[in-house]
Amino acid sequence: MSARDLIRRAVAVPSVSGQEAEVSRLLVDWMNAHDFRARTDAVGNAVGVRGNGPRTVVLLGHIDTVPGEVPVREEGSLLYGRGSVDAKGSFCCFVAAVARLPQAALEAARFVCIGAVEEEVPSSRGARHAVTEHAPDLVLIGEPSGWDAITLGYKGRLVVKVTVRKDNFHSAGEGSSAGDDLLEYAVRARRWAASWGESRGLEGAFSTVQLTVQDLGSVQDGLEQRAYATLGLRLPPGLDPHAAEHELRALGIDLEALSLEFTGHEVAYRGEKDNALTRALRVAIREAGGTPRFKLKTGTSDMNVVAPHWPVPMVAYGPGDSALDHTPIEHLDLEEFERSVNILSRALERIAVS
Repeated sequence: MSARDLIRRAVAVPSVSGQEAEVSRLLVDWMNAHDFRARTDAVGNAVGVRGNGPRTVVLLGHIDTVPGEVPVREEGSLLYGRGSVDAKGSFCCFVAAVARLPQAALEAARFVCIGAVEEEVPSSRGARHAVTEHAPDLVLIGEPSGWDAITLGYKGRLVVKVTVRKDNFHSAGEGSSAGDDLLEYAVRARRWAASWGESRGLEGAFSTVQLTVQDLGSVQDGLEQRAYATLGLRLPPGLDPHAAEHELRALGIDLEALSLEFTGHEVAYRGEKDNALTRALRVAIREAGGTPRFKLKTGTSDMNVVAPHWPVPMVAYGPGDSALDHTPIEHLDLEEFERSVNILSRALERIAVS
């Protein structure tokens, strides 16, 4: 089965977070058929190892997707389907690139491809298990960067679930409703998010706090009012999620009916521009006729999860346009996919033998 056939088949298998078993088996079977030592690990990750050299390179991608069916089809060189860009395309690029490595590279390094489960949900179960099993010297994260770009970092994350419960009362009476108090807290949180960067003279999406309302509503049964919201925060380097939680709790200290639940504590990560990975990728991109670019992403990825445990050179790379992530028109250009496979294979060979 060719690399293109692999990505076609992988995208055709639904794998919403928590339901990755079938696509994991497909990937393990492909890797075993292409000279990997492959297995499904204890949490369902598809893990394949090729090579036995002294240096370990981990290529960590994710094989789960967000919900939402995107009919799988091809229009010219474009492959439509959920996960084509985010991020089965990147992981299939990883295994295809490693499968092409010559014997000299395999004697110089050991390449571990990990198709992680549950990246699209706060559990990040696959990546959290991987850090307990592997000790790499270099790490590539499988996320769409475009064939000629290298992602150096991702912002951190914090999720706040806000609930206000109050006894019901007539709307003509005095006092605030549950909805009033919830909106008051949301306004305070937005002001805090904006002021954090302003007070430090910081500008730009990667360096400041971003806050979005992900969920919002209210209900009442005649006896009690309940208002609820989920606030998602993207945190810049320099702002620890636990420090952000402390400040956000203080904002609601005088709202007695307010309840706050914090999840998804991820620390921002920004890697260096000059290391063995970036040098090898830059050379390979230029050899393919491109001009290398560096990116910083305002989202999060498994890079945030593993970076505190793996303090080694780390970048993200993969084919596709991340603006298509999670959209109803998600699609991957298969010609770009092939180009990315070739670039990555050349870069990995250079890393191994240098």
